[in-house]
Amino acid sequence: MTIWILFIGFMILSWIVSMVLKSKFKKYSKILVDNGMSGKDVAERMLRDQGITDVRVTSVQGHLTDHYNPIDKTINLSQAVYSGRHISAAAVAAHETGHALQHAQAYAWLGFRSKLVPVVSFASKWVQWVILGGILLVQSFPALLLAGIVLFAMTTVFSFITLPVEINASRRALAWLSNAGITSYQNHDKAQDALKWAAYTYVVAALGSLATLMYYIMIFLGSRD
Repeated sequence: MTIWILFIGFMILSWIVSMVLKSKFKKYSKILVDNGMSGKDVAERMLRDQGITDVRVTSVQGHLTDHYNPIDKTINLSQAVYSGRHISAAAVAAHETGHALQHAQAYAWLGFRSKLVPVVSFASKWVQWVILGGILLVQSFPALLLAGIVLFAMTTVFSFITLPVEINASRRALAWLSNAGITSYQNHDKAQDALKWAAYTYVVAALGSLATLMYYIMIFLGSRD
């Protein structure tokens, strides 16, 4: 019962954090950066300042779909961030560029995370089917549920490894935004607040994944009583 309460609680918390993040993005989208730079401009200047010349900045569809792709070395910004000339766009663009900096400087946590991607991709593809089958056959074939738990544990570990990667990228972004004069004492705290709430989404996701993993483990242990 306790696990169910935690599980539902994390679902509600995740929804709340997501709504707040969207609200913050919308709010800070109304505050223009002093120099009028777009998110694309911010990312490209940050790359130049760090001496990185082999990363491209592109525009992608969607809302808050921004991400850095280490395979083809592209910073992919949603249209609102790519063209936006406001605090939200600057903060998000700098954050994604922070991942490019991590890649260029061989940041250990990013490297560790990248090595796990193929494993986690495989686990994510099959885990729900294996878990479902394992729960249905838990009395006759408990090993199947155990296999599902191992797969799910991989995704949980991945979500926790993601935390230092995201937090470090935000720290790099905020330091550069301030040092480069993109943000000022009047609006720097807005950029910081936006990235803080973005980080919360990863924290909640990791804790929610852990709670779900504990639930599956309890089902497995209960089947052995």
